[in-house]
Amino acid sequence: MLSWHAPAKAKRSRRALVAAAALACAALGATAVPAAAAAPSASKNHVTHPELDWAGSQIAKHQSGSAAPAAVTPMVAGTPGLDVSGYQGNVNWSSVAANGGRFAYVKATESTTYTNPYFTQQYNGSYNAGLIRGAYHFATPDTSSGATQADYFVAHGGGWSKDGKTLPGMLDMEWNPYGATCYGLSASGMVNWILSFSNEYHAKTGRWVVIYTATSWWSQCTGNTGDFSSTNPLMLANYNGSPGAMPYNWGYQTIWQYADSGVFPGDQDAFNGDFSRVQALANG
Repeated sequence: MLSWHAPAKAKRSRRALVAAAALACAALGATAVPAAAAAPSASKNHVTHPELDWAGSQIAKHQSGSAAPAAVTPMVAGTPGLDVSGYQGNVNWSSVAANGGRFAYVKATESTTYTNPYFTQQYNGSYNAGLIRGAYHFATPDTSSGATQADYFVAHGGGWSKDGKTLPGMLDMEWNPYGATCYGLSASGMVNWILSFSNEYHAKTGRWVVIYTATSWWSQCTGNTGDFSSTNPLMLANYNGSPGAMPYNWGYQTIWQYADSGVFPGDQDAFNGDFSRVQALANG
């Protein structure tokens, strides 16, 4: 068991930046995507603050019970890890390793217009410190197709190689930081978008992408449909003290993102199993 203290001050400041960015977007008129806009196109690319869109940036704003920062993170079993984005800047990976970090996910891309400027330091630095690491993509399903974004992700750091130190890429599916909650897509349209990304990533790399989401998002934006449980590992976001209920048909989470601050930079994650299971996911 691991007991890690989460500094509340850092958590509040990061959330405050997201709130400020949302107000700025509203002032500029970037308030909503018309519900009828079911067919994404690059011309609607309204991604204006990708540096503030990390895995979980929208979770606390939508997940019941997560709005107030907790003083202490829960007791968590499993292998400790983290996920980071450009928000963290250069990460002290030797310190992460010394504090017990064994794996990391690093934001690589968003939509088809953004690449994390700190990606090389974070992705290669974690590898050099002995962590098993992978890259992730923040999805914006209203700006282009799933396959198009998968291609962009693979071309900008999201690939996979069987070197024993690289996790399959991760697809970050959460609430829209720019407008219509579910990006203006119907439930079936959202499932098809995720399927398009997943199939294209598999075609390009031979691996199925890990899907990051919250059960409440999956229920709201896919209508609790879309069975990816037999192919795609699940990274589940829940800051309420336990993983809780799983999204549709997944029997368990492979990784649990249980807090948005703690001993590591960025978000705090726990792999569901010992380090050999992390290695197994990396090796495919």
